[in-house]
Amino acid sequence: MTTEILDQQIQKTVLYKSHQALNAKMVPFGGFEMPVCYSYGIQSEYFAVRNDVGIFDVSHMGEFFITGPNALQILQKVTINDVSKLNVGQAQYSAMCYPNGGIVDDLIIYRKSDGYFMVVNAANIQKDFDWISQYTTNDTYLEDISSDISLVALQGPRSRELLSKFTNVKLKMPFYTFEEGSICGFSAMISRTGYTGELGFEIFVSEEAVINIWNELVNAGAYPAGLAARDILRMEMTYCLYGNDIDDKTNPIEAGLSWITILDKEKFIGYDRIQQEKSGNSKRRLVAFLMEERGIPRSGYDVYVEGRNVGFVTSGTQSPSLNTGIGLAYVATPFNKIGQHISIQIRNKHLGAVIIKPPFIKNTSLHY
Repeated sequence: MTTEILDQQIQKTVLYKSHQALNAKMVPFGGFEMPVCYSYGIQSEYFAVRNDVGIFDVSHMGEFFITGPNALQILQKVTINDVSKLNVGQAQYSAMCYPNGGIVDDLIIYRKSDGYFMVVNAANIQKDFDWISQYTTNDTYLEDISSDISLVALQGPRSRELLSKFTNVKLKMPFYTFEEGSICGFSAMISRTGYTGELGFEIFVSEEAVINIWNELVNAGAYPAGLAARDILRMEMTYCLYGNDIDDKTNPIEAGLSWITILDKEKFIGYDRIQQEKSGNSKRRLVAFLMEERGIPRSGYDVYVEGRNVGFVTSGTQSPSLNTGIGLAYVATPFNKIGQHISIQIRNKHLGAVIIKPPFIKNTSLHY
């Protein structure tokens, strides 16, 4: 956690008392007091999402609204994906970069009928807003609406079945699309997105509505899950976490985000540096590795090949489904190929691991 966040007053989401009532263990995260786990345990929460249906409070995330005749032009300049491909009702994963190619933040853009809705990471809300503001024009309006919106994520194979009982939205929507409607009688934007690799929906509602919606879904069988389970779930899918796997010192190509980096559109900020990286000049890559010996890798641990230090771990955990340690690491070329045997220094031991083709968990309900 950055010094900036520590210096800020820790905020609470509207669901704070709901988490307390469920005996959640609360920790500071992204400037907010958030549930890391509940009394029934991390593994129970994890398996609820993989096998049934879980619910997360993600109201700490930031939301911006961008309107005006030059809104598309501004977003094309500050983000690396091609925003012009979005139709109304579609969403797009993207990132913003500095001129040197370092990542400002990763984000999701939603195209609405009256503008563009952007979701950014909690710890980066002010930084992102200030960054975009530099490039807005007089006829482009950028608004931070984070304090007006609460967000819960309903995730798991049974999420559609459960949510259908409370909403008028047709939930057979394609991945990365959204619809506006109502849930439990409240206005909502329901998005077919998530951070778990399972079938799921993210529900954007007013702060006044979220407590009722949370209680209804929990009472109907949605299993409350915290940051710890969410971190394991996203790692098993090799989804990047800003501040761990990507930051201002990493670029999208080495982070494995070339699939959202569109170079045949108008130049965006960081274009020249990223183009060089994409042309084969990358000195390292973010890889997924599976432990071959008993041990749990953690962020900051060194990676070795035949006694040579070739990288470092960015994220690591024990996978409950695989019952072994897994991790993400930046590994130098040419030691970052799939099948490469590496070792992770855990305390005073070098423990064997192998680089695999991501993700770790391949048969999920994501595209049900």
